[in-house]
Amino acid sequence: MEKAFADTAFAALPLLLGAHQIVESVVWSSGGGSGPATVAWAVVALPLLAVWVPAGVWCVAPARARPRLAVPLAVGVATAVPLVHALATRPVTAEIRGRTVGYMIDLAHPALLVAGYLLATVGSLLLSGDRRLVVLGLLAAVGAAVCWTLWRLEFISTWCAFAALCSVVLLDWVRARAKSSARPHQNA
Repeated sequence: MEKAFADTAFAALPLLLGAHQIVESVVWSSGGGSGPATVAWAVVALPLLAVWVPAGVWCVAPARARPRLAVPLAVGVATAVPLVHALATRPVTAEIRGRTVGYMIDLAHPALLVAGYLLATVGSLLLSGDRRLVVLGLLAAVGAAVCWTLWRLEFISTWCAFAALCSVVLLDWVRARAKSSARPHQNA
């Protein structure tokens, strides 16, 4: 895969997360419920990110890291399948709970799906072999633990907001990649 395309696809993650937060603002302003914004939010939060993050990490990781990244990528795909099925066959609802939004969907084996989701997203960053992405993975792991501890019922909403904030670390990664890509051309 061409490096520029792979970098762009992964570096677009903050845009996706930002758009995701805009969608959540629509959910918030509509008072929750089960409208199109709620479903769109769930599609991004659940199956899309479970695949996008590990696939993006696999694409930009050093070649030596890719064999170990196949595991979180496979887990992400395996996690996304039942999530897509649930979103296609069951209602998704959002409820404003104080200062957060709680999302409800009837999932079989939710603990297993959360474990798979975190292994796919956070695990891929931790196994990436790229120092900045490992730092992002550590921040995401700490953020997930904090969000879970503080907002158990609203974990997924607060976790996604935290992930959007972590996108600042991706900006550092993009800048570092741009500098390293520019160096060989400057010497040529």
